[in-house]
Amino acid sequence: MRTIGMLGGMSWESTAEYYRLANVLVRERLGGVHSARVLLDSLDFADVETLQSTDRWEEAGALLADRAQRLERAGAELLLLCTNTMHKVVDVVEAAVKVPVLHIADAAAERVRHAGLGRVGLLGTAFTMEQNFYRERLARHGIEVLVPGADDRATVHRVIYDELVRGIVSETSRAAYADVIGRLVADGAEGIVLGCTEIELLVSADDSPVPVFATTRIHVETAVERALARTD
Repeated sequence: MRTIGMLGGMSWESTAEYYRLANVLVRERLGGVHSARVLLDSLDFADVETLQSTDRWEEAGALLADRAQRLERAGAELLLLCTNTMHKVVDVVEAAVKVPVLHIADAAAERVRHAGLGRVGLLGTAFTMEQNFYRERLARHGIEVLVPGADDRATVHRVIYDELVRGIVSETSRAAYADVIGRLVADGAEGIVLGCTEIELLVSADDSPVPVFATTRIHVETAVERALARTD
């Protein structure tokens, strides 16, 4: 079993789910008391959020690259950025290490294509919804991406930063997200990509009339499959 390196803390609420899922999935596949081999480096999200909000992406990339190198030196054999938004700087991280970095959007795109879908709605932080780095990655796989309108984007972003990263799960916000999803479906979305790891704390398949692609679970499932491809 390969050792999975997790670069987390962005936020720790969803990173805890990464760790839990990795262990659950390994136990399901191997049985008994098996658990995942995981190295976790958890950043202080306040530092990362400051770099995001002040558009200091070069510094953010350097920070994540340094921490990825630490995980590699500690023995990680494949790496996960436990966040969608910070995949904006994944190229910097990939260049800093020799081990594979599993891209969350690639993993999600494989599931969307496997489901036979070609057009999805994307929910995430404003950075993920409004900038090109994530939408273009999905487009490489032949997937058309729809994003919510400006007011809906503001609502989705606000709930992530004011509630979900703080561990607040509100039924009012769940209903608001369901309304956003409904409008995306009305615009032609055949599925919904939850392009922020915290959104899965709020939204499930029950909140959408079309398939939901939960990127945290998909990312971890992909990593566990890779880790178990070698059994030494």
